[in-house]
Parts: sequence; C-alpha cells; structure tokens
Amino acid sequence: MMSHPILVPLPGYEQLAASISGATGAEIGALELRDFPDGESYLRFACDVAGRSVILLCSLARPNNRILPLLFAADAARDLGAGEVGLVAPYLAYMRQDRRFNPGEAITSQSFARLLSGGFDWLVPVDPHLHRYPSLDAIYTIPARVVHAAPSTAHWIEANVKDPVIVGPDVESEQWVREVAELAGAPHFVLSKTRAGDRDVAVVLPDIAPYAGRNPVLVDDIGSSGQTLVAAARCLARAGLEPRYCIVVHALFDRSTAEIFGELPMRIVSTDTVPHASNGIALTSALATAIEQMRWNMSPRT
Repeated sequence: MMSHPILVPLPGYEQLAASISGATGAEIGALELRDFPDGESYLRFACDVAGRSVILLCSLARPNNRILPLLFAADAARDLGAGEVGLVAPYLAYMRQDRRFNPGEAITSQSFARLLSGGFDWLVPVDPHLHRYPSLDAIYTIPARVVHAAPSTAHWIEANVKDPVIVGPDVESEQWVREVAELAGAPHFVLSKTRAGDRDVAVVLPDIAPYAGRNPVLVDDIGSSGQTLVAAARCLARAGLEPRYCIVVHALFDRSTAEIFGELPMRIVSTDTVPHASNGIALTSALATAIEQMRWNMSPRT
C-alpha cells in the first residue's frame, strides 16, 4: 500500500494545494523560501521528507523567477532522502518556442524539457501547448500525465451558456475547440489570423450564417497579451455575432482584463492553473486523479 505523499506548494499555491490535499489525502508540507540581500535563494523544508514521495506544486507562469528555487527544492528533497520527487505544474512554460523561427534562435521548449527532466521523476501539467509536438514524450524524458481542461470547460459552458457556439480565435485552437464543442454538444468554428507583431493581429471570419442566433463563446488555451482574443471578439461583433464569454485555460494576462478587453462586453473566465481574478473553472478533481494515477504507475509492485 502506498503511503500518503507530501504535497509542498511554492508560494502562491497554498490554496490549490489545500484543495488537492483534500481530494488525495496528501499531507501538506512547508517550504521556507526567501531571498538573500544579493538575490540568491534560501530554501528549507519545514517537514521531514526522508523516505517519502514529495510532490512540488508550482505553476510555471512567469517562469524565470520560479525555476531556480523549484530545482533547488527538488535537489534538496532528494538530498534529504525523498523516495521520489514529482512536479505538478498546472501551467507548463516554454512550450510555444517549439521550432527555430529565425536563424540562431534557441528552441527553448527543448532546453526547458531537458532542465525539468533532469530535476524530477515525473510531471503533471494541464494542457501544455503541444502545437508541433505529438506529446510531451517528444521532448521530456520523464513520465508525464497530462490533465485536460476540456471536460471541465464544457461542463461550465453547459451550465452557464444557452445555445452556445464554440469559437476558436485561430487555426491553432482547432483541436482544443473541437473537443470542448463535442463535450458540450455544441457546434464550433475557428477564425484565421495573421500576426504582424506581438500586439498586432488581424482576424478573418468563415461563413457564420449557420450560427445566427447562437451565443458565441471564445475559447483558447492561453491568454497572454490578449490581442488575438480582442481581435477575434471585435471581428465577431462586426459580423453581428458578439461574444459574451471568453474562456482561457491559462490566464497569463500581462495586464488587467479590463485594460485588455476595454469596452468589449465579455465575461472572461479561466481555469485555476494560474492564480488570476478571472479563475472560475476548478481543476482540482482532474489534478488529483492524475496525481494518483501517476503515483500508482510509479510505485513498485510486490
């Protein structure tokens, strides 16, 4: 029989840890983390991890200030005798640079995968941005179990939107949009876009006549600058199909949603993979199930 693991949240993820602990029976451990005056990190486990399965919980939004403390914590847990060290990273960073777009560029998705694969025994993310990779196994060398937000998203739409049509803001969203639509029992379509820069996006509509009278719901996996979603919403509004809801899995918005979406009368809803004011879709149950499955697969059989 497996013993209960120790779930150790990095700062900012205590609430999510409490929810996951309630669903899995995991003990919550404490990690003391602070910076020295020179900017270097100090870490101390305020719990006994010897011989235990340690799960570090940290979403990797804004990853550059998180990754070193996270890797230090994993290394310290092993040095203190942990039996295994897993990572639950609801948002998995550095997946969008998945090829060399210009000569000399780093393919940081692969670099980051090597970094995390060397630091952890297993990984549980939510809907990583697998645009050009068939699966995480293509770049990660540790076992991974991906949590899919589509069922929870579809359930939210069914409960909150009458006669929806699910709309993807670009062709990259097609697979995700189709899955949500099928689960919600709703039609869907996707827009096409051209991007002239990080904040300069143009959108083209397909034939939307079949969806007249329906309530469009914009969905995407990542909301960052928000410009793709803004352009899509304005394009739909001009065509007489004004969206009232916009759902993103990972709320990485670099400004407040009021600043980004301005006068657009949309409710912005996100999952809780990244703490944000728009969080409205909880993934606790799905994360807990994935953690239990991963630990079962990793445990020795007798």
